[in-house]
Amino acid sequence: MTMTVPMPATPADQGIADDQARAKQASARRRRRQGRQLMAIRLTSLAIMLVLWQVVGARIDPILFTTPIAVAKAAVLMIGSGELWRYLGPSLLVFVYGLALAAVFGITVGLALARYRMLDAAFDMYITFLYSTPTVAIVPLIVLWVGFDTTAKVVILFLFAFFPLAINTYQGVKNVDPGLLDVGRAFRCSERQLWTNIIIPAALPFIVTGLRLAVGRGLIGMVLADLYTAISGIGYLILRTASTFQIDRMFVPIVTLGLLGVLTTALLRLLERKVAPWTVAHRE
Repeated sequence: MTMTVPMPATPADQGIADDQARAKQASARRRRRQGRQLMAIRLTSLAIMLVLWQVVGARIDPILFTTPIAVAKAAVLMIGSGELWRYLGPSLLVFVYGLALAAVFGITVGLALARYRMLDAAFDMYITFLYSTPTVAIVPLIVLWVGFDTTAKVVILFLFAFFPLAINTYQGVKNVDPGLLDVGRAFRCSERQLWTNIIIPAALPFIVTGLRLAVGRGLIGMVLADLYTAISGIGYLILRTASTFQIDRMFVPIVTLGLLGVLTTALLRLLERKVAPWTVAHRE
């Protein structure tokens, strides 16, 4: 039995390793510096917008507009009394159910249509037809079929969020480099290996982008479902406070929805860094 003795590192190899380590440290410092700069820009922009809102809002009739200070005071009262959560909780449940179903079916349909030509030829026109039809126009039909309960809200939100996911996933698979597929076939990769090692990783940035779009459209569908289907949810809270000219209280759920969209988008960015770090590194 022979033993392989590792060759000692030469000064040239050690120099290359030191250069790589210094380059990584410099890259990490540059990313941290850019992150601090972006955060400073965002905070400055937010402060300027709040000041402008306060100045402009203070000069307008409170029945028509409000100020961020008044909104903050109303938010404290609505959160303290539990009113905000009483209306937001059911809507968030609908949002989670609808978005989860849209993610499962949207990604699956997008992958299938992009990968199999017969399915694409058979169903592409239906996807285009339904996506081109304003979802608001078929909400009364959904209510007629399903009713006014939570199921109708989930269906409405699903329709809002499904198409961005399906279309972006479709485009992601279609944009896979054919050369990568040829290399995979040359190495005798099975269909499953092509999917797991080439197609899905290449399409992940498009899928995450579809999720971001689906979140925005899902929030719109959530509010619309509240308005059309039942006297409940965050949408009804907005309608009730607007109809009674409580503009400061009306802005509380509106700002809450905006913050929810920002938070969800930030979480999706973190998810993209975990599942597709190469795309983030390429952009940086």
